Amino acid sequence: MFYSFIRVVVRIILFLVNGNAHYENTDRLPEGNYILVGPHRTWFDPIYYAVAASPKKFSFMAKIELFKNPILRYILKHANAFPVNRDNPGPSAIKTPVRLLKKSDLSLIMFPSGTRHSQDLKGGVAVIAKLSKVPIVPTVYQGPLTFKQLFTRKPVTVSFGEPFYVDPKLKLDETGFKQIEQQMQAGFDRLDKEIDPEFHYVDTPDEAKH
Repeated sequence: MFYSFIRVVVRIILFLVNGNAHYENTDRLPEGNYILVGPHRTWFDPIYYAVAASPKKFSFMAKIELFKNPILRYILKHANAFPVNRDNPGPSAIKTPVRLLKKSDLSLIMFPSGTRHSQDLKGGVAVIAKLSKVPIVPTVYQGPLTFKQLFTRKPVTVSFGEPFYVDPKLKLDETGFKQIEQQMQAGFDRLDKEIDPEFHYVDTPDEAKH
């Protein structure tokens, strides 16, 4: 209930602030649960991902430090977030999302790069996808990269790629992780070219401070 309410509020805020959002290839989103993965280009792209893929509901990882504030902890928990220690993730970083994907109606939003300023794809997505037996769906955000830029009403585009599964027989060693990483990156590249063949992501200095 809280998640649905917040999503409506967020949708209204995004419309008032920007009002120029376009969600493409939503027909590619599979039935049932899945892992939505994308390059982390701005702090608010997960909000656009969740809105673009509605009515599906999502869980997501949030750094454990955010849960120290009681008010923020309440909001995060009711928005289906779960804490992860980035320095020492531990088994729960895998077990919690796998359990949610298998035993709830929540899909998962993940950023393989881990942070907005890293291009290195991590292996967590592959492990979670294999254990939960749900597909991976690539997605990309193109648009303003700072909240201030959103007010310029320049177009925001979120597009979804073709889902793919991690082969149950695939050994998740260095070679296996590399294979999944390449599939995800190929999906991101394909979507970026579909939206704008001239697109090149450039990290913004003011965002890099956060």
